[in-house]
Amino acid sequence: MTEASSVQFSEREALLYHSEGRPGKIEIVASTPMATQRDLALAYSPGVAVPVRAIAEDPATAYDYTAKGNLVAVISNGTAILGLGNLGALASKPVMEGKAVLFKRFADVDSIDIELKTEDVDRIIDAIELMEPSFGGINLEDIKSPECFVIEQTLRERMNIPVFHDDQHGTAIIAAAGLINALHLTGRDIKNTQVVMNGAGAAAIACAELIKAMGLPSGNLLMLDRTGVIYQGREGVNQWQSAHAVATERRTLADALKGADVFMGLSAAGALPAELLKTMADKPIIFAMANPDPEITPPEARAARPDAIIATGRSDYPNQVNNVLGFPFIFRGALDVRATTINDEMKIAAATALAELARQQVPEEVAAAYGVKHSFGPEYIIPAPFDPRLMEIVPAAVAKAAMDSGVATKPITDFAAYRQSLRARLNPTTSVLSLADEGARANPKRVIFAEAEEEVVLRAAIAFKAEGYGTPVLVGRESVHEKLRALGANPDDFELHNSVNSPLVPEMVDLLYTRLQRRGYLRRDAERMVNRDRNIFGGLLLQMDKADAMITGVTRTWAESMRQVKRVIDPQQGQTPFGMHILVGQSHTVFMADTTVNERPSADELADIAEGAALVARRMGHEPRVAFLSYSNFGNPEGRWLENLRGAIKVLDGRGVEFEYEGEMSPDVALNPKQLANYPFARLSGPANVLIMPGLQSANISAKLLRELGGDSIIGPILMGMEKSVQIAPMTASASELVMLAVLAAGGIAR
Repeated sequence: MTEASSVQFSEREALLYHSEGRPGKIEIVASTPMATQRDLALAYSPGVAVPVRAIAEDPATAYDYTAKGNLVAVISNGTAILGLGNLGALASKPVMEGKAVLFKRFADVDSIDIELKTEDVDRIIDAIELMEPSFGGINLEDIKSPECFVIEQTLRERMNIPVFHDDQHGTAIIAAAGLINALHLTGRDIKNTQVVMNGAGAAAIACAELIKAMGLPSGNLLMLDRTGVIYQGREGVNQWQSAHAVATERRTLADALKGADVFMGLSAAGALPAELLKTMADKPIIFAMANPDPEITPPEARAARPDAIIATGRSDYPNQVNNVLGFPFIFRGALDVRATTINDEMKIAAATALAELARQQVPEEVAAAYGVKHSFGPEYIIPAPFDPRLMEIVPAAVAKAAMDSGVATKPITDFAAYRQSLRARLNPTTSVLSLADEGARANPKRVIFAEAEEEVVLRAAIAFKAEGYGTPVLVGRESVHEKLRALGANPDDFELHNSVNSPLVPEMVDLLYTRLQRRGYLRRDAERMVNRDRNIFGGLLLQMDKADAMITGVTRTWAESMRQVKRVIDPQQGQTPFGMHILVGQSHTVFMADTTVNERPSADELADIAEGAALVARRMGHEPRVAFLSYSNFGNPEGRWLENLRGAIKVLDGRGVEFEYEGEMSPDVALNPKQLANYPFARLSGPANVLIMPGLQSANISAKLLRELGGDSIIGPILMGMEKSVQIAPMTASASELVMLAVLAAGGIAR
């Protein structure tokens, strides 16, 4: 089941997300050098002839010389797009691109979306079968039932690579994982469990087949469609539904639920009346998985049966059945052993691994981000979707099952090394940033958007509220209301502060004048700043505890915004404020500071910056290795501006900090293991991931160059070390970047 939640956004915001910059969500990037004529000669003619001959002689070497082994085709004809129905192949393309993004984001699997303009089953089968040489696996998506059964089964018989219809099996695997734990918590044996399956479509049939493969007797499952129970001899059912027909006198949902242990719903919103739950067995298990709204909401189910264990497909309730927990990692494991299919053994292994993961102690970063201490129990039977351990545990279980069941053509000999390689594929920062989103929803905060008259800021504020991160506090004129309407939002849903009519202005003037009177400012200066400057006004709202954090920056340079913020908000006691950019790649993160605040930091200030940056690195899931950068490597060549760097090392020596640090050193030595090896006395155990810059000039130039020219995503600048949580965005920030900074500010990661 794909994710359903309470997240809301305007249609315009969704269209802008898909159209700004390069249209769509994916692009093809070369993985080998393409700069010189020699590079091109190797990549194409004549150099490409060598691997061509090698593959012709031994087809298995295609996995060695091409991208086939890490490439999945995401294929649809658009006949069952999400909950929207048959809208055609072209309309399905945004969904298929999104699926490709999820493959890459969660499991480092490359994907290409393919939309087939036909509803002819034979033509679809022929088209996909002919593409087998191109791909390591096929992910079928949003193809209506019953055609999807015929297509998948035929392709599995004809093709020698994994074929997987995620709408069926993805839901089944995650639901099965939850069911394993629910049965465990309620003391049930699957062989003695009575299950009611409300729904007879692709996902429901896949769920039924999988839990039967796990040991549920066929006679212990009653399946219902819109007409009622599918019983032996009933007419009007297809061959896949009739496979689950049983000899029974029960005909309705009410009949079926009497004494039942488990309800699994893949049908329609509101299909399960609360009063029927009272007829079920003790400690009933309710999986209401209709998308986007469940057969019964958890509060309704809980009111009727306080002893129930409840799961849905929604992210705003506990125990979400979310396909993203399955398909990326299942394909990862299947591809890594070059499996010829994805069989029941591999599906069961994935479900079991997920169930066992939910029973383990939750990592600190997951618990902190969600704002609660998740522990195995009725409210936590399925792992969190952004648990970083998924990448290591699920593919390994799937790969082993493929080997044990005889469908792996390249068995893994060292599973410890394999699990390490899985950990290295993904960047923990991406999981932590995603978890920060979840944490913000779990602990919503009030965030000031100080420049609410700007459309990009309003779009960010609307998204911040709609996605459940907290309450946006807008600063601006009354015209903001009209702009909200133009963006499809209701102005009554937003809190607006305007200095023209705010009753807080007199108190603000008093507070600001008290702060500035010994800096040469007159009271009328304070009055002018409060009434005319949004950063001053917003900062005073923050100082007066009217909100938890503030975001600004799009209408002024970073330096000017910082000067205004500092008139109202002080540094944290004993801290040196600094700015930091975070460079996020697929498998690495580098933290760079100070890029915005201190022009020529002293040794003590550099040490403070290093400690603060190392703390953020740890919050992001990294063990910090700090390098103090310079043009000099340990005094070679000599120069005038090295003493503060050497002094910072001595300061940290005296403080006894618990992270690695070294310097002064050049960037290539800090980041390149081969270069670092030339200095065996260096105290870094590996390439640095926290770079402390010697001065603002080099730091700011480097950060902006990397933003414009580098291949990594750039987060920031992030402002650290202030008494209150304030973030100053770049003037070019998009709505998504503003939301991210607001979430980081509200969640405490960026402070």
